[in-house]
Amino acid sequence: MLFVLGLAVAGSVIAGCGSGGGAGNGGTSNTAAGAENTPDNAVASTVPRPVITPGVTDDRVLFGQSAAFSGPAQELGIGMRLGIEAAFHEANQAGGVHGRRLDLVSLDDAYEPEAAIANTQQLIDDERVFALIGEVGTPTSRSATPVAAEGETPFVAPFTGAAFLRDDDWTNIVNLRASYAQETEEMVARLTTDLGIDRIAIMYQDDSFGRTGYQGALAALTRRSMEPVAVGLYPRNTTSVKTGLIDLMQGEPEAVIIVGAYRPVAALISWARYTGFDPVFITISFVGSNALAQELGQYGEGVYVTQVVPFPTDDSLPVVASYLQALSDFDADAEPGFVSLEGYMAGRLAIAGLESCGPDPTRACFLDGLLTAEDLVIDEFHLRYGEGDNQGSDRVFLTVIGPDGRYRPTERMRR
Repeated sequence: MLFVLGLAVAGSVIAGCGSGGGAGNGGTSNTAAGAENTPDNAVASTVPRPVITPGVTDDRVLFGQSAAFSGPAQELGIGMRLGIEAAFHEANQAGGVHGRRLDLVSLDDAYEPEAAIANTQQLIDDERVFALIGEVGTPTSRSATPVAAEGETPFVAPFTGAAFLRDDDWTNIVNLRASYAQETEEMVARLTTDLGIDRIAIMYQDDSFGRTGYQGALAALTRRSMEPVAVGLYPRNTTSVKTGLIDLMQGEPEAVIIVGAYRPVAALISWARYTGFDPVFITISFVGSNALAQELGQYGEGVYVTQVVPFPTDDSLPVVASYLQALSDFDADAEPGFVSLEGYMAGRLAIAGLESCGPDPTRACFLDGLLTAEDLVIDEFHLRYGEGDNQGSDRVFLTVIGPDGRYRPTERMRR
């Protein structure tokens, strides 16, 4: 399914970048082969041809997104797209970056790696996007990134904390959020320090995403000379969690770290609590917090979720205040949430990259402007990049579902 949004962009010029060649420019200025070396032709050959950057025209810059808009992870793709669109619309309303609007083309991969490959190829080859933004998931990102790298296309702010995306070898990836290793470290730190728990189990999705989270949790336990008392797993894009639940119960854990998407995570917790198995449950930001709370219903109270963006209704924070205003202006009926806030910040990050290029944006200039930004500030939210570091934020926040089914921020865990 194809979703297209045409939007206008705003922003100021930070520093002008030339439009010359380089990796990712997507165009050449070669004279046609076999042309006669006549005086007229010699004169013509000295006139530089404009470099054509994919996705950039006189009046727009085109971004592409492959994400889940159907299936068990669809709320994540929908939320990320909503936030990106809100950021683009906000900039759009201010008049455009050098007269150019931002367009977003979104394709549904249903959180399946094979579809992500096809979508990414289509966005690069057929849609000719300037950059990719807001990919949802580790297995899909793992499939899409080689295609993006081959096409010399920027891969911006994927909705995943997977370690492989933070590898120094990538030159086209810009991460916004903290890693899963940082989230799972915070989980184990809070469980052991705040609650004094030492019997911790792990439940994870049986794919590259789940294994990344599992390895992060395992490393955090190992640093404390601990090991999981039980491990369970379930297949991606299913709610087949009962076998994993039985495995967890056999270890008699005091707490369970869960690495998964909202529907299977909700199924696991609901079944556990229904049967009287009620350790402390804590899950990772990728879960999709709003959707998880809705799925859990009466079984949600006391479930903890780590987050990588601030609380999405705390308008005392300038970046959240901007997000809430932009979201309301774009869609007055939209409910604020962690996923769309991350999408909004991803959109703002992309806009900052374009602004750093001046009137002649190229992919190389865009990437250089972001990856060398030692302190990129989005309404007082600081992102720091530099040599060997393509991840802007290291911040992890703790939240818990209250008795009313709503999240609240918390500094520590309580039983």
